[in-house]
Amino acid sequence: MQAAHPNEYGGADAHALTRIREHAEQGAELRRRFFAAHADAIAAAALRIAVIFARGNKVMICGNGGSAADAQHMAAEFVNRFLLDRPPLPALALTTDSSILTAVGNDFSFEEVFAKQISALGKPGDLLIALSTSGNSADVLRALQEAREGGVRSLALTGNGGGKCAAICDFQLNVDSTITPLIQEIHIAVAHLLCGLTDYYLFENVGVMTPWLTAGNTQLP
Repeated sequence: MQAAHPNEYGGADAHALTRIREHAEQGAELRRRFFAAHADAIAAAALRIAVIFARGNKVMICGNGGSAADAQHMAAEFVNRFLLDRPPLPALALTTDSSILTAVGNDFSFEEVFAKQISALGKPGDLLIALSTSGNSADVLRALQEAREGGVRSLALTGNGGGKCAAICDFQLNVDSTITPLIQEIHIAVAHLLCGLTDYYLFENVGVMTPWLTAGNTQLP
């Protein structure tokens, strides 16, 4: 067996170890503060998603870069399963079809890549979950505008004060930070909680949804 490099196990340089500790400590403190402040809002958001699914509507998810990956991750948890074996739930990441994305980007503009999909696929009563660590991504803002015009409700996961998304989304969960990777780490934790709690409301505590499922009721919790 090849001998380990002297710095490979327990001998990393002090600067690298300091970076690891600082990232872990900053992330843990931000996580603690965020979930202490937003626990009720996360539970309410999951209940809204559960009601939307129970009414036969769908969830669309969008974002850029790492947030695009989070959108796909979240859609996969809904369509396949999270922790509970249950029927697939109708969720769609708007970040995955390279032909649509490049056609719209080439023929119109990159700002329209999500909005056109929402115009084509969105129905009143559906939900758009929009992820933007800055709150100012141009294509995400257009998606939120298109959703509002089409009767699609919206939940924005943001950072950096919420940016312009705050004014045009129906609901918002904002991470109080300007550090993109830390914001993203909380966004995916929120996504996991939304998936798990949606399953809880739909399949373990369905009675909570009863007031919202009466005939003709289009309101959300």
